[in-house]
Order: sequence, then C-alpha cells, then structure tokens
Amino acid sequence: MGVMFRGRVRKFALQDGINLLIENASDKENCVRFAVMQGRDPDPVRQFIASHVTDASIEKVVEVVVNPVLSKLKVNKEERYEI
Repeated sequence: MGVMFRGRVRKFALQDGINLLIENASDKENCVRFAVMQGRDPDPVRQFIASHVTDASIEKVVEVVVNPVLSKLKVNKEERYEI
C-alpha cells in the first residue's frame, strides 16, 4: 500500500468514530504502529488493515500505555527518565 497508508487508516478511523494514533516505526523497517483508546476494540482497524494489505502482520505489543510514542517503543518506559 505504501504511500499515504497512515492517512487512509486515519480516514477510516475518522469515518468510524475511532480515536486512533498511528505512526511509522523508526526502530523497525516497513512497520506502522497504531493505538486505540483503552477499552476500545482494535478489531475494526485490524480488519481494515488486513483487507488492504494482505500480507500484513498485526500483533499487540503493549497494553495500557499513557501518552504513547509508537515510533520507538522503548521511549514509553518511564524508568528511563528523571524529572
């Protein structure tokens, strides 16, 4: 799918009333990560992606992350930072 893929997924989410965060991964090649709000079923997004990218691999990698950064997952580890 390539060009504008994230935008297509975002448009799908907007049309279906899904609050979605989607980013290209900077730590993994050919990878797009998405997040939905806690308690929201991610299956409609998964189905949309699978219907447009037949060889897509979709897996849950983390759960219940506040203010997630999807481009590089290690950024989400609170213990990495001091205030």
